[in-house]
Amino acid sequence: MIATGAGRFDIDRFGAGVFRPSPRQSDLIIIAGTVTLKMGPVVRRVYEQMPEPKWAIAMGACASTGGPFDSYSTMQGVDRCIPVDVYIPGCPPRPEALLYGLMRLQDIIMREAPSAYIFESDGSVHRQRSLEGDDDLSSVSERDSSSIVAPVN
Repeated sequence: MIATGAGRFDIDRFGAGVFRPSPRQSDLIIIAGTVTLKMGPVVRRVYEQMPEPKWAIAMGACASTGGPFDSYSTMQGVDRCIPVDVYIPGCPPRPEALLYGLMRLQDIIMREAPSAYIFESDGSVHRQRSLEGDDDLSSVSERDSSSIVAPVN
């Protein structure tokens, strides 16, 4: 992840140049590394502190599936505690794979039409009805079940 932020790969072109220290200032969380069962509730709490709309990336084999650590204390994928939008495989994943995952996430965001969000004064977030048809887009928490997997080079 650090190499992706360096000058060679230039993550600034995606608008993600400055990593924020607080979840309240972020709309994307990248989970990298092994998540233990004890850390699961903490990851969930950090995710819940992020404002809507929010997205999650599982970066690497350990975050996606638990990696080689199949033990009683290891969570077999961070998607057991938070909804994941993009999975980036690899051990460790290459910087190009992270960039590809960010581009796929941008595709998801463009399909989701973030301008369709309604922000209420009480802090709740709802989706407007689609202008093209009668499909009901009632809740932000209902995600598309087809998460994107970035290819391994």
